[in-house]
Amino acid sequence: MEELVHYTLFILFQVCFVVQLYFLFYYYNGFKFSNFISNNPAVKTLPISVVICARNEAQNLQENLPAILAQNYSDFEVVVVNDCSNDDSSHILNQFKAAYPNLKIVTVSEHKLFKTGKKFALTMGIKAAKNEYLLFTDADCKPASEQWLQLMQDGFTDQKEIVLGYSPYRKTGGLFNTFIRFETIKTAINYLSAALNNNPYMGVGRNMGYTKSLFFRSKGFAAHMHLLSGDDDLFVNQNATAFNTTVQISPETHTYSEAKDSLGSYYRQKRRHMGVGKYYRTKNRILITLDALSGFLFYTFLTVLLLLKFEPWIVGGIFIFRLVIQSIIYPKIFRKLDAADLIWWLPLLDLFYYIYLNVFGIVGSVTKNLKWK
Repeated sequence: MEELVHYTLFILFQVCFVVQLYFLFYYYNGFKFSNFISNNPAVKTLPISVVICARNEAQNLQENLPAILAQNYSDFEVVVVNDCSNDDSSHILNQFKAAYPNLKIVTVSEHKLFKTGKKFALTMGIKAAKNEYLLFTDADCKPASEQWLQLMQDGFTDQKEIVLGYSPYRKTGGLFNTFIRFETIKTAINYLSAALNNNPYMGVGRNMGYTKSLFFRSKGFAAHMHLLSGDDDLFVNQNATAFNTTVQISPETHTYSEAKDSLGSYYRQKRRHMGVGKYYRTKNRILITLDALSGFLFYTFLTVLLLLKFEPWIVGGIFIFRLVIQSIIYPKIFRKLDAADLIWWLPLLDLFYYIYLNVFGIVGSVTKNLKWK
């Protein structure tokens, strides 16, 4: 009986290994032929509206808004929604308005009877935007270059209504920051490779775009307005197709922001974000769950089998083989996403990542509406 249990664990370990290999090559297949450089730079200049929601973001607006207002682009406006702020945001925005005529300020005031969320503020910003093509970022984000607008808008065509970008966190040192950056790049690899493999399922509001027509044609956030999160990933999940979505993540299109610096703030952020995953399309939930669960069980069965000393050379060899495959596939992708330094931490971070995915997956499944700021 004991031997049967050991062999069963060994078979399950191998099944998890095979599933993990599938995802590794799935990611690689999406990225391997993609240079992420605009095919027709500067060929077209679409009128663009950049929409930013800001609640009590005075300092971030002061630091980051000039880099957006000063983009090297001839036809754009920046719509900042001052969402119920009680700091100096209004004063700072008015100062910028005097210097930049292409800045439009939309003010949302606190309602006595109900709390407004980010989706309401975004809807107000989109309605106020004068252009068909919309790009979105956050007040704490700064574009990597003055070409951000030019290259992101190049993704829009008559068929492409959604443009997915990439928004990494700045490197500040320390294990906590290292893990946050690793989790961010793994999330990006997942959703960007899915889009590149004609199966887009999410985007990140720190750097993405879509058309105004698509927003109103799909009735905006009406399908999930009762959820305080999901203004980015749920909207993409419900509206993105293999035909209307593209990816633009050359280094000049990245938007950088500061990672959380405390476990409490990171937990609150991730609890809010993971709480909407249960509303994804079924096929997307299955793939995400399969990756998360197979990765976690791979390490679980690996540990148990090694403790039981069951075929340690074979079990250890399978682990090393998976690590070798990761070490072949990931460096090129990590370099493209400005995170080459993280590859040295791969064995440790990969373990923590799959623990994190399953813990927050459980937390997210029971999470109810939470405030966005």
